[in-house]
Order: sequence, then structure tokens, then C-alpha cells
Amino acid sequence: MATSILVSEFQTPLGQLILGSYGDLLCLCDWRYRKMRSSIDHRIMHKLSVGYVDKKSAVVEHARKELLEYFDGERTEFTVPLLMIGTDFQKKVWKALEEIPFGKTITYLDLSKRLGDPRAIRAVASANGANALSLLVPCHRVIGQDGSMLGYAGGVTAKSRLLDLEGAHSQSRLSL
Repeated sequence: MATSILVSEFQTPLGQLILGSYGDLLCLCDWRYRKMRSSIDHRIMHKLSVGYVDKKSAVVEHARKELLEYFDGERTEFTVPLLMIGTDFQKKVWKALEEIPFGKTITYLDLSKRLGDPRAIRAVASANGANALSLLVPCHRVIGQDGSMLGYAGGVTAKSRLLDLEGAHSQSRLSL
């Protein structure tokens, strides 16, 4: 069992990410400067009962390589092994996010419906915002009912640019 979460910073064209591994799994790929930074870090460290250590790992290097390919337009899917740390409901939402294909978007309402409860839209949005594996668990592919770029940990400009990179437009929404 790992004794710490190995973290390192990674500069992307859209801002700085923090990448972190626990053992052979990536548990953190999140925007460095986000409003929920301390609560995300606290949740991960508390659930694993370990702290962060600034050090690269094979898993972090694997993630870094795939993210570079993604930003270069050469990758549409990620193979980095992930460790999702959250409540059962959050994990259910995050698993649903992984099913949104590259280049497609979905609304918060449609995501709530897919999860079986259209009234859970606020809880789904909250779980979406608590995602610590940005880009790899594509929370940026969830948009407002009217196509608007609602909140995103990396900022709405980054969200819009990610969707542009993926060629996702309002007409590329998933249907139920």
C-alpha cells in the first residue's frame, strides 16, 4: 500500500494542472487554481489517510504523455488507470461522465435523467464540480440546457476551448 500521494504540476495550454498518483493509479488531475482546491485535496488525503509529496511517478508520467497527445489533437481517449475518490453517488456521476464520447456534450438535466432521477440535477452538478480527475473524467462535456458554458474548475474559457479542441458543438449533444 502506498504511503503518500506523489504529485507534480503540469502546464497545459489552458492552465496548470496538478497530477497525483497513489500506488499505480492516478487519483488527481485537477486545475491548480480553482475555488475548491483545498476541499478536493482534503477529501483525497483524508480518504486515503496520506499526504502529498512532490515527486513524479510512472503513472503521472503516463498521464502527462497522454494529456500532451490530447492537447496536440492526437488522442481522443485516455488509458491511464484511475482511482476515483468520493462518495458512492459522486463515483456514479463520474462513471457516467466517462461514457460521454469525445466531441459530444450532454446537459446537466440529461445527465440526471441518465442516472435515473431528473430531479437530482443539483446533486449531479455538485458531483460534477467535485471531480478531481478533470479532462480524464470529462466533466467539461456537460453544458447548460441552452448550450451555455456553465461553471468549470478550469474556468468557462478553458471549458469552451476544450470543447473546441474536441470539435464539440451544440449539435453534437447526446440524445437520451
